[in-house]
Amino acid sequence: YDSNRYSLNGLLERLGCEIFDMGVIRDNKNSVEKALTDASEKADVIITTGGVSVGEADYIKEILDKLGEVIFWKIAMKPGRPLAYGKINSSHFFGLPGNPVSVIVTFYQFVQDAIRKLQGENPPRHRPSQKMRCESNIRKIPGRTEYQRGIISLREGEWTVKTTGDQGSGILSSITQADCFIILQPTDENIKAGDLVEVQM
Repeated sequence: YDSNRYSLNGLLERLGCEIFDMGVIRDNKNSVEKALTDASEKADVIITTGGVSVGEADYIKEILDKLGEVIFWKIAMKPGRPLAYGKINSSHFFGLPGNPVSVIVTFYQFVQDAIRKLQGENPPRHRPSQKMRCESNIRKIPGRTEYQRGIISLREGEWTVKTTGDQGSGILSSITQADCFIILQPTDENIKAGDLVEVQM
Protein backbone atom coordinates (compact mmCIF):
# COMPACT_ATOMS: atom_id res chain seq x y z
CA TYR A 1 0.00 0.00 0.00
CA ASP A 2 1.54 3.29 -1.12
CA SER A 3 -0.16 5.99 0.94
CA ASN A 4 1.32 8.82 -1.17
CA ARG A 5 -0.34 7.38 -4.28
CA TYR A 6 -3.73 8.16 -2.75
CA SER A 7 -2.81 11.50 -1.18
CA LEU A 8 -3.74 14.79 -2.82
CA ASN A 9 -0.05 15.70 -3.04
CA GLY A 10 0.67 12.38 -4.75
CA LEU A 11 -2.11 12.95 -7.29
CA LEU A 12 -0.78 16.44 -8.04
CA GLU A 13 2.85 15.31 -8.29
CA ARG A 14 1.89 12.82 -11.01
CA LEU A 15 0.55 15.79 -13.02
CA GLY A 16 3.89 17.59 -12.65
CA CYS A 17 2.52 20.34 -10.40
CA GLU A 18 4.66 22.51 -8.13
CA ILE A 19 2.96 22.14 -4.75
CA PHE A 20 2.73 24.68 -1.93
CA ASP A 21 1.38 22.59 0.96
CA MET A 22 -0.16 24.99 3.49
CA GLY A 23 -0.90 22.22 5.97
CA VAL A 24 -4.01 21.91 8.09
CA ILE A 25 -5.96 25.13 8.63
CA ARG A 26 -7.98 25.45 11.84
CA ASP A 27 -11.78 25.62 11.52
CA ASN A 28 -11.67 29.31 12.22
CA LYS A 29 -13.12 31.82 9.77
CA ASN A 30 -10.22 34.28 10.00
CA SER A 31 -7.62 31.52 9.62
CA VAL A 32 -9.34 30.09 6.55
CA GLU A 33 -9.73 33.54 4.97
CA LYS A 34 -6.07 34.40 5.53
CA ALA A 35 -4.92 31.04 4.13
CA LEU A 36 -7.01 31.44 0.98
CA THR A 37 -5.83 35.02 0.50
CA ASP A 38 -2.18 33.96 0.91
CA ALA A 39 -2.65 31.03 -1.47
CA SER A 40 -4.20 33.22 -4.16
CA GLU A 41 -1.06 35.38 -4.19
CA LYS A 42 1.23 32.54 -5.27
CA ALA A 43 -0.80 29.67 -6.76
CA ASP A 44 -2.56 29.19 -10.08
CA VAL A 45 -4.88 26.62 -8.50
CA ILE A 46 -6.05 26.39 -4.90
CA ILE A 47 -7.37 23.07 -3.63
CA THR A 48 -8.91 22.53 -0.22
CA THR A 49 -10.39 19.41 1.35
CA GLY A 50 -13.25 19.70 3.82
CA GLY A 51 -15.19 22.75 4.92
CA VAL A 52 -17.43 22.95 1.83
CA SER A 53 -20.58 21.44 3.28
CA VAL A 54 -23.14 23.16 5.53
CA GLY A 55 -21.85 22.39 9.03
CA GLU A 56 -21.21 25.05 11.66
CA ALA A 57 -17.48 25.16 10.89
CA ASP A 58 -17.81 24.90 7.09
CA TYR A 59 -16.72 28.39 6.02
CA ILE A 60 -15.37 27.80 2.52
CA LYS A 61 -18.40 28.90 0.49
CA GLU A 62 -18.98 32.00 2.64
CA ILE A 63 -15.35 33.07 2.35
CA LEU A 64 -15.22 32.29 -1.36
CA ASP A 65 -18.27 34.54 -1.81
CA LYS A 66 -16.41 37.30 0.02
CA LEU A 67 -12.97 36.98 -1.59
CA GLY A 68 -13.91 35.97 -5.10
CA GLU A 69 -16.62 34.16 -7.00
CA VAL A 70 -18.52 30.91 -6.49
CA ILE A 71 -19.14 29.46 -9.96
CA PHE A 72 -20.83 26.30 -8.72
CA TRP A 73 -21.37 24.55 -5.41
CA LYS A 74 -22.98 21.15 -4.79
CA ILE A 75 -23.41 18.71 -7.63
CA ALA A 76 -25.66 15.69 -8.12
CA MET A 77 -22.98 13.04 -7.69
CA LYS A 78 -22.04 10.42 -5.13
CA PRO A 79 -19.56 10.54 -3.56
CA GLY A 80 -18.62 14.20 -3.74
CA ARG A 81 -21.82 16.23 -3.61
CA PRO A 82 -20.43 19.31 -1.76
CA LEU A 83 -17.77 20.06 -4.40
CA ALA A 84 -17.24 23.79 -4.97
CA TYR A 85 -15.51 25.65 -7.81
CA GLY A 86 -14.77 29.35 -8.08
CA LYS A 87 -12.10 32.03 -8.51
CA ILE A 88 -10.05 33.98 -5.98
CA ASN A 89 -8.30 36.80 -7.80
CA SER A 90 -6.72 35.01 -10.79
CA SER A 91 -6.53 31.63 -9.04
CA HIS A 92 -8.88 28.75 -9.78
CA PHE A 93 -10.38 27.32 -6.60
CA PHE A 94 -11.54 23.75 -6.04
CA GLY A 95 -13.16 22.98 -2.70
CA LEU A 96 -13.20 19.20 -2.40
CA PRO A 97 -15.22 17.27 0.20
CA GLY A 98 -13.59 16.04 3.40
CA ASN A 99 -13.99 12.28 3.06
CA PRO A 100 -10.92 10.63 1.48
CA VAL A 101 -12.78 8.68 -1.21
CA SER A 102 -14.79 11.77 -2.15
CA VAL A 103 -11.53 13.70 -2.54
CA ILE A 104 -10.09 11.13 -4.94
CA VAL A 105 -13.28 10.71 -6.99
CA THR A 106 -13.85 14.46 -7.41
CA PHE A 107 -10.16 14.97 -8.22
CA TYR A 108 -10.31 12.40 -11.03
CA GLN A 109 -13.64 13.63 -12.39
CA PHE A 110 -13.10 17.40 -12.18
CA VAL A 111 -9.70 18.66 -11.03
CA GLN A 112 -7.30 16.49 -13.05
CA ASP A 113 -8.55 17.56 -16.48
CA ALA A 114 -8.85 21.19 -15.40
CA ILE A 115 -5.18 21.19 -14.38
CA ARG A 116 -4.17 19.50 -17.63
CA LYS A 117 -6.07 22.18 -19.53
CA LEU A 118 -4.28 24.92 -17.57
CA GLN A 119 -0.97 23.18 -18.38
CA GLY A 120 -1.73 23.55 -22.09
CA GLU A 121 -3.01 20.06 -22.80
CA ASN A 122 -6.27 19.36 -24.56
CA PRO A 123 -7.93 16.65 -22.42
CA PRO A 124 -10.88 14.75 -23.89
CA ARG A 125 -14.28 16.35 -23.33
CA HIS A 126 -15.57 13.04 -22.01
CA ARG A 127 -13.41 10.40 -20.39
CA PRO A 128 -13.40 7.16 -22.38
CA SER A 129 -15.62 4.44 -20.95
CA GLN A 130 -16.99 1.12 -22.11
CA LYS A 131 -19.82 -1.23 -21.27
CA MET A 132 -19.06 -4.33 -19.23
CA ARG A 133 -21.16 -7.00 -17.61
CA CYS A 134 -21.46 -6.42 -13.88
CA GLU A 135 -20.88 -9.31 -11.49
CA SER A 136 -22.32 -7.46 -8.49
CA ASN A 137 -25.79 -6.46 -7.39
CA ILE A 138 -25.69 -2.69 -6.81
CA ARG A 139 -28.29 -0.70 -4.93
CA LYS A 140 -28.97 2.65 -6.58
CA ILE A 141 -31.57 5.34 -5.97
CA PRO A 142 -32.27 7.53 -9.04
CA GLY A 143 -31.29 11.21 -8.92
CA ARG A 144 -27.49 11.34 -8.80
CA THR A 145 -24.56 10.09 -10.84
CA GLU A 146 -22.69 7.51 -8.78
CA TYR A 147 -19.04 6.53 -9.10
CA GLN A 148 -18.74 3.06 -7.60
CA ARG A 149 -15.23 1.71 -7.27
CA GLY A 150 -14.72 -1.49 -9.25
CA ILE A 151 -12.35 -4.31 -10.20
CA ILE A 152 -12.14 -5.59 -13.79
CA SER A 153 -11.61 -9.26 -14.64
CA LEU A 154 -11.48 -11.38 -17.80
CA ARG A 155 -14.07 -14.16 -17.59
CA GLU A 156 -14.31 -16.66 -20.44
CA GLY A 157 -13.11 -14.11 -22.98
CA GLU A 158 -15.35 -11.27 -21.71
CA TRP A 159 -14.31 -8.31 -19.59
CA THR A 160 -16.48 -8.06 -16.49
CA VAL A 161 -16.53 -5.78 -13.48
CA LYS A 162 -17.52 -6.05 -9.83
CA THR A 163 -17.56 -3.52 -7.00
CA THR A 164 -14.79 -3.45 -4.42
CA GLY A 165 -17.39 -4.04 -1.72
CA ASP A 166 -18.66 -1.41 0.69
CA GLN A 167 -18.69 1.95 -1.08
CA GLY A 168 -18.75 4.33 1.89
CA SER A 169 -16.97 7.62 1.19
CA GLY A 170 -14.72 7.16 4.22
CA ILE A 171 -13.56 3.65 3.22
CA LEU A 172 -10.21 4.17 1.52
CA SER A 173 -9.91 0.47 0.64
CA SER A 174 -12.69 1.00 -1.92
CA ILE A 175 -10.14 3.08 -3.87
CA THR A 176 -6.94 1.19 -3.11
CA GLN A 177 -8.40 -2.06 -4.47
CA ALA A 178 -10.04 -0.49 -7.52
CA ASP A 179 -8.83 -0.17 -11.10
CA CYS A 180 -11.95 1.55 -12.46
CA PHE A 181 -15.11 3.49 -11.72
CA ILE A 182 -18.51 1.94 -12.37
CA ILE A 183 -20.56 4.94 -13.49
CA LEU A 184 -24.26 4.84 -12.72
CA GLN A 185 -26.31 7.59 -14.37
CA PRO A 186 -28.94 9.68 -12.53
CA THR A 187 -31.76 7.72 -14.16
CA ASP A 188 -30.28 4.31 -13.27
CA GLU A 189 -31.89 2.20 -10.59
CA ASN A 190 -30.72 -0.99 -8.88
CA ILE A 191 -28.24 -3.00 -10.94
CA LYS A 192 -28.53 -6.79 -11.00
CA ALA A 193 -25.60 -9.13 -11.53
CA GLY A 194 -25.43 -9.74 -15.27
CA ASP A 195 -26.53 -6.23 -16.29
CA LEU A 196 -24.30 -4.09 -18.49
CA VAL A 197 -22.77 -1.03 -16.80
CA GLU A 198 -20.57 1.87 -17.90
CA VAL A 199 -16.95 1.48 -16.79
CA GLN A 200 -14.24 4.16 -16.72
CA MET A 201 -10.66 2.99 -16.29
